Amino acid sequence: MIHIRTVKKSEEAMLHNLMQFYIYEFSKYIPEIKLEDDCTYKPFELSQYWEEKTHHAFFICLDAKIIGFTFIENDQDTNRVLEFFVLASYQSKGVGKAAARKLFESFSGYWKVSQIEKNYPAQAFWRSLISDVTNGEMKEEYRKGKYIQSFHTSSLST
Repeated sequence: MIHIRTVKKSEEAMLHNLMQFYIYEFSKYIPEIKLEDDCTYKPFELSQYWEEKTHHAFFICLDAKIIGFTFIENDQDTNRVLEFFVLASYQSKGVGKAAARKLFESFSGYWKVSQIEKNYPAQAFWRSLISDVTNGEMKEEYRKGKYIQSFHTSSLST
């Protein structure tokens, strides 16, 4: 069964390890991403996920196995998917869709999900998913090199 769970501060090193795969995947869309001298990718600054109430880090799990992660930001008006990653061996199996739906159900209100212009697989995934779960009740715009889908959880289909 797919579920999401909060990443604990004590699991930060595990999250950084998993993020190496995510950054590697992104390197094909952003040529400026390069390996550091120690042959790892520069880690993200993650302190806000344990220090700020508006930022949330979750592991995406299949039963007890961690298979991805997501970062969410929510303020008074809008929830945003900042990062979302599922390991390649679990992609195209409904895992990401199930995890995203659980996120949408966990944070009510308005949502914005964005993808960089060159990441066509992510654009297809999010457009299809959001259209499916909202019965097409979404808007999309293109701004500053990103496609952004917007919707409200009241439009989620059951």
